[in-house]
Amino acid sequence: MNKVKENIHFSSFFTPKDIICNVPYKDRDDVIKEILRTLAYNRGIGNVDEVFNAVIEREEGFSTVLSDGVAMPHARLTGIKDIIVGIATSEKGIIFTEENRPVNLVVLILTPKDKPSLYLQVLSSLSKALMEDSIVASISSLKSTEEVWKFFNRKNLNLPDYICAGDIMHPNPVFLTEHQTLKDAIDLFVNKNLQDLAVIDKDGDLIGVVTAFELLKVCLPDYILWMDDLSPIINFEPFSHILQNESSTWLAEIMSHDFAIVNEDAPAIMVAQEITKKNTRQAYVVRDKKLVGVITLQQFLNKVLRE
Repeated sequence: MNKVKENIHFSSFFTPKDIICNVPYKDRDDVIKEILRTLAYNRGIGNVDEVFNAVIEREEGFSTVLSDGVAMPHARLTGIKDIIVGIATSEKGIIFTEENRPVNLVVLILTPKDKPSLYLQVLSSLSKALMEDSIVASISSLKSTEEVWKFFNRKNLNLPDYICAGDIMHPNPVFLTEHQTLKDAIDLFVNKNLQDLAVIDKDGDLIGVVTAFELLKVCLPDYILWMDDLSPIINFEPFSHILQNESSTWLAEIMSHDFAIVNEDAPAIMVAQEITKKNTRQAYVVRDKKLVGVITLQQFLNKVLRE
């Protein structure tokens, strides 16, 4: 992925002139337009309407509202060479979506289209600094643009050298333990619409994976896989044995030990490599062997190429 130079600080991407304190608007679109008009005047970003449409198109595809009262709308543009950031604060709150509570801090990020990882690198840097509601409230209460800029400048907000698995993963993946049964796996496959399930041991270490594909292989005798003509056994009931024994078949007996696995701090390029090498749909993310997340192929493509 795109590596950035070391020690690039988030505050270097904007100035106090690119900040709007206590923006008078409460609507998402009005706030985004106001930030873009400010950036057009200060940074020459080009046609405001075109950039606005790009931001809203991405916003409609997925919400950029974080759970801590922060929104980080974003667009990738062809006409810029580096990140451009505009910020708006609001003590009363800005309505971004009907599903989320009003946000008090909007960080609008414009990145070059040929540097897809930069947005995620900025997001990784900011999310660690804005985790608590009290911090966002403190920023939104500041009265001057200089104070807001100084707040970010004081924080340790250097961009990471690269995007890692922890920045892309979905935390809290669904899993089963080695002492659960095939019945438990089938129930999750059916009820949760899953095709792969992680298996952990009593210490929480990832030790295997059960897939729907492997389940079918368990159901079908080997000789059936080599038969071109199934007419002689058309009435064969290959699943009856499984149904009779699903509650007494332990996952440890059928799980696979060949699966895509990466450490939490592994570069995103390693995630892509592992998924490709294993020819699988997802990679599991571990921290000291403990399962902490999962990255599906769809999620990887969306994060790196679309968000």
